[in-house]
Amino acid sequence: MPTISTDSPPVTPSADSPQSPAQMRRTALYLTLAQVPAGCVVSYGELAQLAGLGRAARWVGRTLSQLPEGTTLPWHRVLGAGGRISLPEGSASGDEQRARLREEGVSVRNNRVDIQRHGWRPVEHSG
Repeated sequence: MPTISTDSPPVTPSADSPQSPAQMRRTALYLTLAQVPAGCVVSYGELAQLAGLGRAARWVGRTLSQLPEGTTLPWHRVLGAGGRISLPEGSASGDEQRARLREEGVSVRNNRVDIQRHGWRPVEHSG
């Protein structure tokens, strides 16, 4: 299993150090998030489901808010239900999320992204 860099300790441990349940949940989240392609978005709840975490949308949001600065994970591709951008306009992280999404060709209108147009459908993107 590849290591997903968050510019902090590796997400996947070596074979001789077993993961705690909390580490396993984070690893599942990070591995799934790393697969979301540029130009696509996913909701917190969908990401939780895809990672096998059930209905853990709030946990996903909290966990992503704790990623280290400079992480390579595409946190900006994760949105609230219905394509709503959760981070406030005018905040540094909110402005960064909007800018990154626009750079990837994702249109943001009225603090929302069109999920029908930009939503990630893993089955369609897997080769």
